[in-house]
Amino acid sequence: MVLFTTLKHPTEHQEDIKGSDFLVYASRADTPESALQFVQAIRQKHPEATHVCWAYKIEQQYRFNDDGEPGGTAGQPILRAIEGQGLDHTVVAVVRYYGGTKLGAGGLARAYGGTAAEALRLAEKHQELPRVQLSIQVPFELANVMYRLLENYTLFERSDEYTDQGLTLHLTLLASEVEALEIQVRDASRGQASWTVHS
Repeated sequence: MVLFTTLKHPTEHQEDIKGSDFLVYASRADTPESALQFVQAIRQKHPEATHVCWAYKIEQQYRFNDDGEPGGTAGQPILRAIEGQGLDHTVVAVVRYYGGTKLGAGGLARAYGGTAAEALRLAEKHQELPRVQLSIQVPFELANVMYRLLENYTLFERSDEYTDQGLTLHLTLLASEVEALEIQVRDASRGQASWTVHS
């Protein structure tokens, strides 16, 4: 996992373009499922909207949807806005309430892409440091030693699993701290710990 920039908080933005209301909603999304859930929530919030067009980008995965607008005039410009702001792990939904004036293909692309870009430009960004998921298995008698060691690390998630073989710790921590932890665990357990990094 590489360093990436995403949104610090969900953000909203609104513009009126030739009588049509464009409401932009953007948020961080770490999985395609969470991105689609976000879009679904926006749809439920605006059941009367003419269109709810959207795009997300999560590392190498991306999708976009024109939701009935002419092909290429909505979803793709929204995705370009995400990429243009250098964002990742980001989903954007743009709600349109039609105001009676047709914008044409170029006008639609500018409206969807422009409102999305403006929302993302104004949003507070957050740089995410790379994280690593790993599991460490140690005999029961080393459990307290492990707990003390882990107090010195930035853990995002931790779960403990007791098996016949001992204690297995499932951890998510900063990639930059993995090497130091590995050395400390090896020394503290005198080589009795087994170590698995999950990709």
